[in-house]
Amino acid sequence: MTAVIETQRLGKRYGRRWALSDCTLDIPAGRVVGLVGPNGAGKTTLLNLAVGQLAPTSGSIEVLGGRPAGGPAQLAKVGFVAQETPTYAGLSVADHLRLGARLNPGWDAALASDRIERLGLDPARRAGKLSGGQRAQLALTLGIAKRPELLILDEPVAALDPLARREFLQSLMEAAAEHELSVVLSSHLVADLERVCDYLIVLVDSRVQVAGEVEELLATHHLLTGARRDPATLPADQHVISASHTGRQTTLLVRTEAPIHDPAWTISQVSLEDLILAYLSQSADTTRGHRPVLEVHK
Repeated sequence: MTAVIETQRLGKRYGRRWALSDCTLDIPAGRVVGLVGPNGAGKTTLLNLAVGQLAPTSGSIEVLGGRPAGGPAQLAKVGFVAQETPTYAGLSVADHLRLGARLNPGWDAALASDRIERLGLDPARRAGKLSGGQRAQLALTLGIAKRPELLILDEPVAALDPLARREFLQSLMEAAAEHELSVVLSSHLVADLERVCDYLIVLVDSRVQVAGEVEELLATHHLLTGARRDPATLPADQHVISASHTGRQTTLLVRTEAPIHDPAWTISQVSLEDLILAYLSQSADTTRGHRPVLEVHK
């Protein structure tokens, strides 16, 4: 599988504080990748390293086979929509498109103009007068119209209302399909990831907790409910991600490639939110020095 972003023990330090450390991952091409993790996990630092806004303190990172921001050709391959979906308040929509054309040699003026028209944005209107959703759509237009191979978005819809988020994500999906973009989307909003992403990476404390095709992850994770029992008694091929117990009942989230035939369990499907929260909780429990399996006693 070709990687659009590949890191080996990547780290970034500010003074004595490591914002990212010992991060190793491969982000596949041709996917809409959801990057999720708690605050402080290193997601924004990782994405800023990927677009060349930061330089690594340690380790290595390659983007589309080259060094991030390693020259005009490399810069042209990557589009970036930062967390604040940055636009210039005093410039009009048309000014932004002219600026995009001057800064990007592969600029697709027809694509940009068509998107602006379809979105109903007035080219003469200043960005400072646009709604949050309209500014986000303008920023997305700038990212797409440079015709990149990889589009990176860092929490682009976090501040938007539900309707604006839905419209933005719909536009993103249409652009990814139409222009065969690889997309990496960082978000805290699991519902948004479920809507648009086909590949998931959970990053906690700079380390990848789980990565894979969303369909495959959901197919290989199961929620088991039954009479209380020790998770250690499960077959070796059933890896326990999280466990909770009441006086009489045990609930486990397990990962396995094999069918589960034990009649003692009631088996339920796992939602993407359940899966993500289980891995986040597992990591938090491990960093506190407890057992790798999260146990919640009710």
